[in-house]
Amino acid sequence: MERIYLDTSVFGGYFEPEFELWTKVLFGRVSKGEYKVLVSRLTDIELENAPRQVRDLANSLQQKNVEWLDITTQAVQLANKYIDEKVVGQTSHSDCIHIAIATLNYADVLVSWNFKHIVNHLRIRGYNAVNFKYGHKILDIRSPREILEYED
Repeated sequence: MERIYLDTSVFGGYFEPEFELWTKVLFGRVSKGEYKVLVSRLTDIELENAPRQVRDLANSLQQKNVEWLDITTQAVQLANKYIDEKVVGQTSHSDCIHIAIATLNYADVLVSWNFKHIVNHLRIRGYNAVNFKYGHKILDIRSPREILEYED
């Protein structure tokens, strides 16, 4: 079973007209048990101020298909390396923590709707260059639309 890390933007995307179609398809497949979902405690923190419906969506995930991941010192250190290596600026620190947590927990793919700081080919190259430099796995980073197979 593929292990997919969902960042906070995916939960919000469920209720955004631009992203809702692919996000709802993804959550439908998650509810069928097609993926093991990795969610970090950082997502919990970021969702504290989200609209009620977004928080309810996150809480509705079937716990048998979810693996909760902590924010570790090692993840913060790797996130800092992304910033030190100028993959992104300091204002993207939380995005870097998502990337680091997914990397260190061997996610098959990190899924996000954040095209500016995460799902961006130059950023992906940068994150993975740092991962490679420090002996970590190369992380596949995609939008929900990119990971879903088309059905006939």
